[in-house]
Amino acid sequence: MASMTVAAARVELLYDARMNIEQTPGISTADRMMLVETFVRIVDAGSLSAAARLLETTQPTISRRLKTLEKSLGVRLLQRSTHAMTLTDDGIRCYERAKALILGWQEFESEIRGAGDEPVGTLRVIAPHAFGQQQLVAPLAEYLARYPKMTVDWTLHDRTPDFIAEGIDCAIQVGALTDTSVVAIPLGAVPRIVVGAPALLHGAGGPATMPTHPDDLARLPWIAASNFYRDEVELAHAGSGETVRMRIQPRLYTDNLYALRNAALLGVGAAVASTWALREELESGHLVQLAPEWQAAPLPIHLIYPPARFYPARLRRFIDIMRVAVPQAFGITPPASS
Repeated sequence: MASMTVAAARVELLYDARMNIEQTPGISTADRMMLVETFVRIVDAGSLSAAARLLETTQPTISRRLKTLEKSLGVRLLQRSTHAMTLTDDGIRCYERAKALILGWQEFESEIRGAGDEPVGTLRVIAPHAFGQQQLVAPLAEYLARYPKMTVDWTLHDRTPDFIAEGIDCAIQVGALTDTSVVAIPLGAVPRIVVGAPALLHGAGGPATMPTHPDDLARLPWIAASNFYRDEVELAHAGSGETVRMRIQPRLYTDNLYALRNAALLGVGAAVASTWALREELESGHLVQLAPEWQAAPLPIHLIYPPARFYPARLRRFIDIMRVAVPQAFGITPPASS
């Protein structure tokens, strides 16, 4: 009975909001909802052109929808100049009500369909280059196989996206979290070791024997994974827990794991890298672990997304799969359940 009361209240909210914009003859209810959604997208994205990209239409179409909505309401919602766009007082009120209208409708649909609804539509995900083209493809394929009505926009970037402006549902992030405003679900942590080609140990200026201490490693040329370390590396002793921060002299800086691995194979320098990406090279002896008792801190993996009152089924189901599949794909221990 309580759920029926909540649902009824949301229907009343939707009806009231709809009636507030039914001022212009000849515009259907569906068209009015489209105008409201377009306005919310404009505000969230920050510009008409960004909203056009998200809605996969043209900027003139977005501008025309905005003008139609303003005419329907009889107020100006946005003040626009060449370089800026600001909400008017009426625009602020309209945005808050429109946002509540859209969220209320999404929640209402979810309640009516039930928790077991099958996701339909497109999920937009940002994934890191290295993981996104190898280890994460199997969980992605599992998601698509399980939910045949879904499509996925799988974009590879080593950065935190602007979720609202880019229309992104979620992202897989490797490394320390840089945005405290997001919801972050830990998926595990990937071990990292120091590696080098055997030829590196006999190069000019290099030690004649296998390095066993960070001081030995500091004398080697290095390859820097510039998105994780540049001129310093911190290592911890596996037995004692002692940590050492050492200065390094990179010959090469790269933000790509595969470029780092290939350069290491060619003897360019020592490098810190994730063990999953080096398994074949280590087994074949083309790369060797240097100072094996010393390791870099594992890289945490998180699934992140913006906070909201409502999360669509397409995102909830994706999270469920990734929680299980990512630790399996990397051969790591899943995080303890919170």
